[in-house]
Amino acid sequence: MKYSVDTYRFYSSEKIFAYTIRTRVKMKEPVDIDVLRHAVNVAIKRYPYFQKEVVLGEDGGYDLIPNSREIVVMKTNDKLPDLCTEEVNKHLLFVDCEGEDIYFNISHSMCGGRGALPWVMTSIYQYVVEKYGVTPNAPSIRKPDSELLEGEDTEPSLEMLTDEKPIYQYKSKKPVIMTMDYLNGMFNPFKRDPNYYIFTFEQKDIVKFIRNNDSSVAAFFLTVMAEALDKVLPEKYQYIGGEIAHNPAADIGLPNSHCDFLTHAHIDYDRKYLKGDPEFLGTLTRSQIILQTDLSVVSCELRKKFTHWEGIDQVSGLKNKIAFNAKNDPFTGKEAEHGTFISNYSGRMDWGEVADYVESYVIIVEGHLLLEVTSMADKIFVSFMQLIQETKYTESFGIVLNEYDIPFKVEGPFPKNQPKHKLP
Repeated sequence: MKYSVDTYRFYSSEKIFAYTIRTRVKMKEPVDIDVLRHAVNVAIKRYPYFQKEVVLGEDGGYDLIPNSREIVVMKTNDKLPDLCTEEVNKHLLFVDCEGEDIYFNISHSMCGGRGALPWVMTSIYQYVVEKYGVTPNAPSIRKPDSELLEGEDTEPSLEMLTDEKPIYQYKSKKPVIMTMDYLNGMFNPFKRDPNYYIFTFEQKDIVKFIRNNDSSVAAFFLTVMAEALDKVLPEKYQYIGGEIAHNPAADIGLPNSHCDFLTHAHIDYDRKYLKGDPEFLGTLTRSQIILQTDLSVVSCELRKKFTHWEGIDQVSGLKNKIAFNAKNDPFTGKEAEHGTFISNYSGRMDWGEVADYVESYVIIVEGHLLLEVTSMADKIFVSFMQLIQETKYTESFGIVLNEYDIPFKVEGPFPKNQPKHKLP
């Protein structure tokens, strides 16, 4: 690619959806904004690939240049500033806080959840150090003065992919798409209400269930969500489609890369199976994830993505690049495969003793019937996101959990308050 992989999402329209990641960290005590501001600006030195400003290249393409200005830390309010503006010193990230809550906002173009969380954790680590005068034992957290991991700032390329024929190719069974919900969530001012709920679980309860039902954390939440929707959707729809993002960085030899270049696995559930054996559902879901995250399958999907990005490079002029992206993006156009819902899992993140100061953390992005699963110490958290305010989906989700005797706490709804980009 001519430009950084961290730039290609900029060509996507934000008229309706914001392409940002907003991570909410709830501390156990009220946040000192002055200490937080200093800690965030110490921590960011560890992540030079996030200290960037967007400019236009000679052919109208988006480019990134270093930005040494301070990272803005502000009080949370109803109207947050856009990324890339003077209000945030032209950065692609900023932080806001209120009460016990700290919100880390970062461009989804530069990273996904797995890329953003190390920065979040380093910042919280440094805040704890400065606020409480302690040095918590947290060996897995990247310290502000530590060196970059091998390949952390390395970007993927076509040459890293295998040419092997994919061992599996997903063929959609045309699951139900929540068309009316999306239309209301995008265009109906009386219905649109981007929000999220937070579900909190004891890790031991989830682990006990998945061990007894040939499942995994990722598969568990996919099946629970499918079963929840089975209870509320009309019977005329035969299939409910689950979708989960996969970060293939390790698959292509870049396990530490911060870049966002995801593929997706799809599981189309025939509804007759959703009323049956949870062990069968666990096996079905895990096997589909394993098949669709094989290197041969991942390489095939990434080849489409990277080829599309190279196509953007061949077009001159910003407007032409944006138009090319809108018309040809293989993952958003007419040929794109969509599910009924998405459930993502960022994997277990080891916060060490920093977890003693944190109540919870969740990832917030745009989407409808979208779950983001995170974990810390002995807890698992789920942010359950919607575009409209509707209680039947979360209530049904809770009913399935109760049927499986999985205790949980639910909070919300909360407004998403997603900032957008203001690009040159």
